[in-house]
Amino acid sequence: MNEFQALLLGILQGLTEFLPVSSSGHIEIGSALLGVKTTNHLLFTVVVHVATVLSTIVVFRKDILTLLKDLFAFEWNESTIYVSKLILSAFPVLVLGLFFKEEIEQLFTGNLVMVGSMLLVTALLLGLTHFVKKNNGKITFGKALIIGFAQAMAVVPGISRSGATIATGILLQTKKNEIARFSFLMVLIPILGAAFLDIISGEVTSNTSIGLLPLFIGFAAAFISGLLACSWMIKIVKRGNLIYFAIYCLVIGLIAIFAA
Repeated sequence: MNEFQALLLGILQGLTEFLPVSSSGHIEIGSALLGVKTTNHLLFTVVVHVATVLSTIVVFRKDILTLLKDLFAFEWNESTIYVSKLILSAFPVLVLGLFFKEEIEQLFTGNLVMVGSMLLVTALLLGLTHFVKKNNGKITFGKALIIGFAQAMAVVPGISRSGATIATGILLQTKKNEIARFSFLMVLIPILGAAFLDIISGEVTSNTSIGLLPLFIGFAAAFISGLLACSWMIKIVKRGNLIYFAIYCLVIGLIAIFAA
C-alpha cells in the first residue's frame, strides 16, 4: 500500500463510517479498484478505525465527559442508565466477534455482487424511514437491544452500521437527535474492543509490510474526514434527509453488482 492509496482509503473510511452508505462496502469496492487487499494490512484497518473512534470522541466530548463523571458517582442515575443501554447494544456484535470471527472475515473477499446486494438492503432500510412521521420516543432497553442487533447486521460488507442503527431507531419511532447520538456513541465499544483483541492476538503486527508514512496518512485522513462526516450526519438526521442516501446506496449497489 502506497501513500496515495492510504490517503484515499483513509478518507473513504472516515466519511463512510458515519454517513449511512457502509464503510466496509466502500472499502471493499475501493480496495478492488485500487488493487489493495486490506486483509493483508490489518494494522492499517485498525489504525483508521481508531482514527474514526477519536473523531467520534472529539465531536461528543461533552456528552462523554458528562457520562463518565456521572458514571463514577456510582449511582443509578440517568447517565448510568444510558451507559447500560450502550453496553447492552454491544452484546449482539460482541457475540458475533467472539464466536464467528473467522466466518465474518471470509465475507471480506472483494465479492462485489454480495457488497452490492447488501447496499440494496441498506437502501431499503433508509428508504423505509421516509414513511415514518412520528419520532418522539425515547431509547428504552428493549430498543437498545434491537438497535444492537441492527449494528450486528453491519458486519456484512455493504450494510451500513450507522444507516442500520439510525434507520432502526427511526422505525422504532425514536427521536432523531437521540438516535443519532446513540448510534455514534454505541460504536465506541465494539470498535475499541475489536482493535484491542486484534492487538493482543498479535495479528496486527504479523505479516504486514506497510510503512509508517502510509499509516500516518491513513490515520490523519480518516480522523479529519470522520470529524466532518460525524458533524454533518447529526444535522442530516435531524432534518430527516436519509432518502438521498437510500438513492445513493441503490445506485452504487446496482453498479457494484453489474460491474462484478
